Amino acid sequence: MCDNLPHAHPEPTPELSRRAVAAAGSGLLIASALGPAVGAIVPGTAYGATAAPLVGASRTSRITRGTTLVHADMHNHTLLSDGDGDPARAFASMRSAGLDVAALTDHATFSESVLGEIRAGLLPAEYKQVAGITPDDFARTGRLADAANRNGRFTAIRGFEWSELLIGHVNVWFSEHYIDVLQAGVMQPLLDWLRREPGLVLDGGAGALAGFNHPGREPGRFQEFTYDARVRDRMVSLELFNRQDDYLFEGYADGLTSPLMACLGAGWRTGIAGVTDEHGTDWGFPEGKGRTGMWVKQHSRAGVKEAMRARRFFATRTSGLRVDAVATSRTTGDRARMGSVLRHDRGRVEIKLDVARGKTWQGRRLEVQVLRPGQDIPRVDDVVEFRVGPVVELTMAMQRGGNDWFVLRIADPTQRNATRGPDGHPCNNFGVAYTSPIWLVPA
Repeated sequence: MCDNLPHAHPEPTPELSRRAVAAAGSGLLIASALGPAVGAIVPGTAYGATAAPLVGASRTSRITRGTTLVHADMHNHTLLSDGDGDPARAFASMRSAGLDVAALTDHATFSESVLGEIRAGLLPAEYKQVAGITPDDFARTGRLADAANRNGRFTAIRGFEWSELLIGHVNVWFSEHYIDVLQAGVMQPLLDWLRREPGLVLDGGAGALAGFNHPGREPGRFQEFTYDARVRDRMVSLELFNRQDDYLFEGYADGLTSPLMACLGAGWRTGIAGVTDEHGTDWGFPEGKGRTGMWVKQHSRAGVKEAMRARRFFATRTSGLRVDAVATSRTTGDRARMGSVLRHDRGRVEIKLDVARGKTWQGRRLEVQVLRPGQDIPRVDDVVEFRVGPVVELTMAMQRGGNDWFVLRIADPTQRNATRGPDGHPCNNFGVAYTSPIWLVPA
């Protein structure tokens, strides 16, 4: 499969920012009507991918078979909520930037449940900055995704970001409907909605997938990751890279536990994601923002959904990066890929890690850190330096505990983590990628 990776592009034509003209004050944002959006995707690149990629690894793993790597960004915003860009341009921008999979996830806050479609239409468009999408907006996003979707070439997905001001934001994908914040300060209405089948009277999100966004940016932290075993299989992701931030130690300076510890410790089995959380007009292009690598069996919405349910993905802030990981129990002989379970009680575990990003990264010095459950922050059971090139192999003793797991963090020891943990912690260096966890279960 040919790589379709980021390429050079000219600066976009400046676009009038809604946030720049929105007035501060009462909760309702008042501003003059905006004219049509200006600026365009580079001619010949949207839906064409005609430019040659600058850098990137091949899409084939050296340690597993049956899947292909696609590069994804599952969290983006437009003028339909608090973004600056015309939604009609978003998918084309992300495709021309080299992404294979992209989602629009504008905020769902209280437009429908409080204002209603009719009253919302009487207000200035800027009210969406705080009130979020309406049913018409959600339907429009679906039409745009359908128009951009090309099986085998580009997967375009409609989603929404359930946005509660204090407890947190949750992305939802693959749903027929969306849900506003029906009751402030609690998670359970959303979790109940994810279980409910769509009906004639009440809609529901059965069949959808969801994920925890920028954990800790809002102080409630999802009511400390309120757990509902009935939707564990549907809550598939935890953002550890959002924009340019690493959330591993988010809140530690204020006495809080690591979001990774809090989420997995509550019982959730989430994969680890990276996203741009784009609010501007250059969707997909900025280097250094989060993105997700997914290992899919087919390049389609069904294939992406299957990979997400299997937690077969990794987080990074680097375009074109390939990461894959497998573990084998020497005791049971069981083998597991990142995002799955390994039957293992005690003894040694062999880990193989495939990291690549084309010729420019050959020989680059990095390290892999094995993160395990700790008290308030993950403990690091092993740190192995390596040069990018051959498959990385390590063997270590592991004894299964209660809710047990491990995550591989690939890091650059020459740079610092902007959000730091305790002095001397190995993860105070710069995170390059996180694999999804492997969970240890009884043999």
